[in-house]
Amino acid sequence: MQLHFSPSMRSITILSSNSNNGGFIDLMKIKVAARHLSYRTLFHTILILAFLLPFVFILTALVTLEGVDKCSSFDCLGRRLGPRLLGRVDDSERLVKDFYKVLNQVDTEEIPDGLKLPDSFSELVSEMKNNQYDAKTFGFMLRAMMEKFEREIRESKFAELMNKHFAASSIPKGIHCLSLRLTDEYSSNAHARRQLPSPELLPLLSDNSYHHFILSTDNILAASVVVTSAVQSSLKPEKIVFHVITDKKTYAGMHSWFALNPVSPAIVEVKGIHQFDWLTRENVPVLEAVENHDGIRNYYHGNHVAGANLSDTTPRTFASKLQARSPKYISLLNHLRIYIPELFPHLDKVVFLDDDIVIQRDLSPLWEIDLGGKVNGAVETCRGEDEWVMSKRFRNYFNFSHPLIAKHLDPEECAWAYGMNIFDLRAWRKTNIRETYHSWLKEVKFLNLLS
Repeated sequence: MQLHFSPSMRSITILSSNSNNGGFIDLMKIKVAARHLSYRTLFHTILILAFLLPFVFILTALVTLEGVDKCSSFDCLGRRLGPRLLGRVDDSERLVKDFYKVLNQVDTEEIPDGLKLPDSFSELVSEMKNNQYDAKTFGFMLRAMMEKFEREIRESKFAELMNKHFAASSIPKGIHCLSLRLTDEYSSNAHARRQLPSPELLPLLSDNSYHHFILSTDNILAASVVVTSAVQSSLKPEKIVFHVITDKKTYAGMHSWFALNPVSPAIVEVKGIHQFDWLTRENVPVLEAVENHDGIRNYYHGNHVAGANLSDTTPRTFASKLQARSPKYISLLNHLRIYIPELFPHLDKVVFLDDDIVIQRDLSPLWEIDLGGKVNGAVETCRGEDEWVMSKRFRNYFNFSHPLIAKHLDPEECAWAYGMNIFDLRAWRKTNIRETYHSWLKEVKFLNLLS
């Protein structure tokens, strides 16, 4: 069967094939009525299509590039283009805006009393499904859960800081046993009691051509680390003289260690506080203050959380206060630096080291520094890349509510690292630093100085 259109498009003839002679037979001839289409109408139609098609193309391209849904059918494309062409907003966008409004409302209102909080996100989803909570109730539960978790994290952070503080303040069992064993060696081993340094080296203890280090500690292992690292890092270890000062109970163990483990070619002297005749209660008022003032001992050894308003304190501030209340600060070993000029009257320049450092480079150039008449050379701890370590100012260490402190000190004054200080003892002896220190102790009764 074939269709035949006339040249004028006004008739259609349906032809059927003849199997006998192989030709075609006219089955039907249909005449089509003429339709009059003016050129003006055709022009306007083409003009409108030409105007709309670029916009449809651009909109289609944008929707395709956004890739919200992966669909290739015209039906899917129509569902995506339809709301845009009709000026409608996607339902998901409207839901997000409504949810923002609910969250803002929840943030400004009080959390309802008796709100039962789930322990996990999966429980929250389960309760939402089972109880059919509205968006506002969900917002309150979400806010309450976040605040609860923030409180728990904050409390655990404070507990962690307290545990670290107590761990740092206590004496590990191994170190305690080491001290006991070395003390036993001192009483039973003649080599552990040998004189330090040997008699022929005694004059070098006051020879200012040598590099004199002072280390005040009751920690034998820490003292060994400081001394050994300084000697191993030095380019001139034969010029090093270490003056190790310890308390009476640790003296025997400390002496045994350095007698049995020499650090040649450096020289090591070990002296106990009890061996300095100058250290008396008359010359060192802090001795009596520490031994007799219960408030001082409670401040450093008592409950550091009691009376502290943790809700208004950041973990970093709390950690700084804990550090300032370390029991080592009421040890006489910590205050000995004030009396170095009197304890070593023949020395001109010394480097004072803490027992919590490790020397990693040669310190000989320190003795070539000209302090310009200043007493102390140290590293400031208020400027640097590490905001935690390099953020210490006077306000971290002193109680500026005390009128005497507020009058004479600036809370924003930069503090300095105690780990390594170089002292010009000749310049120090020209000052009244010791007398000023004693007057402050007497004026503020020692305890009120601290924050």
